[in-house]
Parts: sequence; structure tokens; C-alpha cells
Amino acid sequence: MKKTIGVMGNLGSFSEEAALHYCQKNKIKDYEFSFLVTAERVLSALSKGEVDLGIFPIENSNGGIVYESVYAMSKNNFAIKEFFEIDVKHNLLVKPGTKVSEINTISSHPQALKQCRMYLKRQWSETELQEYSDTASAAKDLGSGVLPKTTAVIAPRKSAEIYKLDILEEGIQDLKFNFTTFIAATKDED
Repeated sequence: MKKTIGVMGNLGSFSEEAALHYCQKNKIKDYEFSFLVTAERVLSALSKGEVDLGIFPIENSNGGIVYESVYAMSKNNFAIKEFFEIDVKHNLLVKPGTKVSEINTISSHPQALKQCRMYLKRQWSETELQEYSDTASAAKDLGSGVLPKTTAVIAPRKSAEIYKLDILEEGIQDLKFNFTTFIAATKDED
């Protein structure tokens, strides 16, 4: 039977990468992802039975607690099936042809900005930082023109491929090994 998996993130997000890792590790072959972007939407869909499993981040080795997830967890009943980690590699993405001198804003999820804060301070100290709902959503919006060409986004490599963006710089996270702990959640049967 096909499993529907709710993912905190959009197509091309680290949460999608985590969900793929989880499915591979647990030999789940028949699945479809529902890209719900926020932890609140993942846990709400789980409690309503709209998804069979929810995947969302809880903590990063550098950026700390994912507060958005903690707030969502406090409002929803669910069961933790498993904690697992993936190594997160951040990339600075731009619209094709964008020059470094044109960038005046860097957008990403607050956690991604935290995980790259020393890099941003060192390389982009004069650039405005803009929090976004999701790394992949920022990439999607840059690719589609919702965000101006003068914006760069911090997102996974896969987002560059999906949304036709150029990678300006790879591996910009402050720590070489940048592990994020994810939760695989199921509906609470109590």
C-alpha cells in the first residue's frame, strides 16, 4: 500500500532529502510526498489522517533547535516513530547570469541563515538577510521571478537543478559536518 509522507519543505528541500533517506533506510518503496512546507501543516495533516507519516527537522548541530517545529509539536498529538540525521550542505544560489555585485538580499529559512551566520558575516556583511518559510520555497520563488534577481538564496543543490538556478558557492555552512536531526512521526493512536 502506498504511503503518503508529509514533508516540512517544498520540492528540493532538505526535508525532502531526509524523507528520501528515511524511505531508503526503511525499505519503503511505494510512497508519495506531500510538500506541506511547515511543521504545523505536517502535524495537522498527520492528525487528520491526510498523510501516513510526517518528516520534519527538530535540531541542527550548529543552528540548534528548530523552534518552528517545537511550536508545532506543542499544538499537535503525534507519535515519534524514529529520530534520524542527515548531513546538510548549504549552497548560495542565484538566477543565471547574476553577478556578485548585483546581490543585495540573501533569503532562506531562519535555520539555514543560522547555520551559515559566520560565512554571511564574513562574506556578505552589508547584505540584507531575509527569512523565508523554506529553503526550497525561496529557490522556487527566485527561479519563478517572485523574488527579484538581486536576491540570492541559501538552499540545497537539488533546488538549483529543479528551479534552474546557478550555484554561486557550495558548502557555505559554518561547520564542515552540519547534521540535522529529523523526526519521522505517525498519528498518535491514543
